[in-house]
Amino acid sequence: MPEPRTVLLTGAAGGVGTRMRELLPPYGYRLRLLDQRPIEDEPDAIVADLSDTAALREAVRGVDAIIHLAGISLEAPFEKILRSNIEGTYHLYEAAREAGVGRVVFASSNHAVGYTPRPADGSGAVPVETKHRPDTFYGLSKTFGEDLASLYWDRHGIESVCVRIGSCFPQPRNVRELSVWLSEADCARLLHACLTAPKVGHTVVYGSSANTRLWWDLGSARALGYDPQDDSEQYAAELVAEFGELDLDNPEHRYLGGRFTYDPPIWPY
Repeated sequence: MPEPRTVLLTGAAGGVGTRMRELLPPYGYRLRLLDQRPIEDEPDAIVADLSDTAALREAVRGVDAIIHLAGISLEAPFEKILRSNIEGTYHLYEAAREAGVGRVVFASSNHAVGYTPRPADGSGAVPVETKHRPDTFYGLSKTFGEDLASLYWDRHGIESVCVRIGSCFPQPRNVRELSVWLSEADCARLLHACLTAPKVGHTVVYGSSANTRLWWDLGSARALGYDPQDDSEQYAAELVAEFGELDLDNPEHRYLGGRFTYDPPIWPY
């Protein structure tokens, strides 16, 4: 497909979306913004819920690609997850199909495989082909999104890259995140690669920086042209001094999903 220039960014008011509004335009993108909340200093942003199919049809008209970050990003009652993450993602793909949008970058999550045991040796060995093992209704919604993307590729020819994002924050907040951290700058690099790589079909990648303590395989992301520049190890000494090293007897350290496997943080809205 031709290199995209006009890109719809859903979830543009969220934490990751806010930073991508700053970091993606230098790559040459014109961003069209959508969120269910107004965005300060962005009067042209589309304020709409993912259930508003008319607004979605208008939002996707004329765009070259979509970065889909919108939705609930923590655990919530199934009914809320169903409406926002499952039905909302379906509505977005339907709007993309009707408008002839050729590529979607879908923000999946490591919680789609959250009950996968983490490598005890920090070998980065977990492949993207590992079977779905969601740790929450939230994780389940991400497995749905990955499979929906596969269906729309096979049936309708819409290409998708599903990015299993680890923890995308300015810096890792605990020892576990040393293994799954995705710096904000590397997030922009990865999304740019997802948008511009040729012939992605339906591709699943892990989203993290080039961390010394990496738990999963970044091979499929690198194959798209992703070249991560950051490493969480610069924060390791301080975090280990505060929290101690990883311990397999600690349920937060036993699985890829961490705390989500036993005491998931709850969506506050």
